[in-house]
Amino acid sequence: MRIPAAAPGLPGREGENDVRHIVAVRAEKEGRVLNFQTPDETLKKNDAVIVNAENGLCVGIVASDSKAVPLHLLPTDIRNIVRKCTDEDLRALEQNRKLERDARDFCFGRIRERSLPMKLIGVECLFDRSKLIFFFTAENRVDFRELVKDLVQKFKTRIELRQIGARNESRIFGGLGVCGQKICCTNFLYNLDRVSVKMAKEQNMPLNPEKISGLCGRLMCCLAFEYESYLDMKRGMPKCGKRVGIAQGGSGKVIRQNILKGTLAVYTEEGKEVEVEIKDLREPQPLQGPAAEGPPPRGPRNGGRGQR
Repeated sequence: MRIPAAAPGLPGREGENDVRHIVAVRAEKEGRVLNFQTPDETLKKNDAVIVNAENGLCVGIVASDSKAVPLHLLPTDIRNIVRKCTDEDLRALEQNRKLERDARDFCFGRIRERSLPMKLIGVECLFDRSKLIFFFTAENRVDFRELVKDLVQKFKTRIELRQIGARNESRIFGGLGVCGQKICCTNFLYNLDRVSVKMAKEQNMPLNPEKISGLCGRLMCCLAFEYESYLDMKRGMPKCGKRVGIAQGGSGKVIRQNILKGTLAVYTEEGKEVEVEIKDLREPQPLQGPAAEGPPPRGPRNGGRGQR
């Protein structure tokens, strides 16, 4: 579908005045969010659509409103939305859900009978029933070739067993985090980014695994989501250990940062701890007399390598 440019006649290279409408669509099971091109500009958030994904036709949920993107900025491998789900599509989707429940129960029984060291998490049926995907977790490699034969013989379609990690398992099951809200990966944070302990340190979180781990046992996803915001708020903040002056008079050393409040805990030279806002900081007063930090270090002995 060719959409006329908003301002024809403006200078620019070929294709700059042509726009296409794209929306972000979340896969139902895995929760990954991908951009799709759509001819329907009326699609809204939370609409059910049929998309041509990597595995084939499947149902997804629109995760963002439609936006116009110049044609020359579109990725070359972007896929198309087939259509918005109709009433007939929704009825077919209900039948697929019943097939998924039956497949899950059958697979559970076969796993127990064969004593396989794996945990079945969920089942996804493609919209056209061309494939059944079984999601599972396991600590080690599992030989499930005989299980696949059982599933193919039962359901007469293509079978895929896909091993997922603990974070994707929590995303599929859902739950509440320590904040009392739905966990981020099922609520709004669809793409799982790498999370590191450094992110927890920058946010002044206690490095206690029970405090910074989510339901999956891994570092909480919100640490990565809020990391850049914390870095922005910390810009211009004196680091811990730095001498600063305060508006009330006197100087002290920063011992703690309160990033969200925009304040610092300062230990004054009078031996008091005060909370100071960033706007109330001043240049520190010069130290009176030599710093009481001990004698200067001695030079190396016996011809050792000295400092340049």
